[in-house]
Amino acid sequence: MWISPDQLSAQLQRQLAPLYTIIGDELLLAIEAADAVRLHARTHGYSERDIFMVDHRFDWSNLERWRCQSSLFGERRLLDMRIPTGKPGKEGAAAIEALCQHLPPDTITLVTLPKADKQTQASKWFKALEHASVMIAVDPIAYPRLADWIQQRLAMQGQRIAPDALQLLIDKIEGNLLAAQQEISKLALLYASGLLSFKQVKNAVLDVARYDIFSLAEAMLTADTVRYSRILTGLQGEGTPPPLILSTLTEPMRTLLLVQQALATGKPLAQALKDARVWGQQQKTIMIAIKRLPPRLLLQALLHAANIDRIIKGVAQGDVWNELLQLGLALTVQQPLVSNKNTGKSI
Repeated sequence: MWISPDQLSAQLQRQLAPLYTIIGDELLLAIEAADAVRLHARTHGYSERDIFMVDHRFDWSNLERWRCQSSLFGERRLLDMRIPTGKPGKEGAAAIEALCQHLPPDTITLVTLPKADKQTQASKWFKALEHASVMIAVDPIAYPRLADWIQQRLAMQGQRIAPDALQLLIDKIEGNLLAAQQEISKLALLYASGLLSFKQVKNAVLDVARYDIFSLAEAMLTADTVRYSRILTGLQGEGTPPPLILSTLTEPMRTLLLVQQALATGKPLAQALKDARVWGQQQKTIMIAIKRLPPRLLLQALLHAANIDRIIKGVAQGDVWNELLQLGLALTVQQPLVSNKNTGKSI
């Protein structure tokens, strides 16, 4: 059973499951989910806790011994097993399958994994975890959801926030929820309950944003000019290599062209997205961009990107960071819908 972190509290109140799996890359949400499971287990008598940190030297026979042995004092036990790589190996896969098939009595097992790729999700050991455990997905909070997430956290400490102050806070904390929670908690220490003003937030909150190139590409595709410029400046300040930024920006451009070409031949949108390997949340972003960015503009952008590549390699003149800014701005400017003559669809 898959649940979100927001659903965990209700699940724990209904029934304490023998096996929980926390999976995803958002550190704050993973820490909070693990703390919630451990606290609930402790209040229900699971006082004995063992921690297994799995690395390449881990002896998987320890898991089998733990599964088979009983507590020396007859106490309920909790196993906290962390697999940072998400790759248990052949021996580990077999051990996890055995654990899932024969969960020991009077025990709670908590497994922590990073986000799993498609190959991992198709493996027998992962499917065994899916079948036997409550799976808690701790994915990063998408940019459009940050405002709600911040307001919910502030409401828990009796505070509200003015719209301009909220946008400032989003800009300062994007991509770094762990630091974001620290800043939100600091607001509770500094100010009483009620409405937080722009001045109060500006004076209190540090710039703890963590910029990533995938957010840059998302800002480009969703026509968020201000966000694109801010993230690019942040990446430059962090010393992110321009070739990495360029390749991340050009990949969705090529994907858009592939999807548009498929649509022009009459292929259904769902099939076109599948053939272009566009999955999950990315589908929504691509679908918005398809309606806004015509093929001619994408081709011009790819020619521009080729010139930027020559600048990076030193065979052409120019300021690479200014060119990366201009590349993004050319695609974040709102474009009118263009009708495809062959299909009659807007592209």
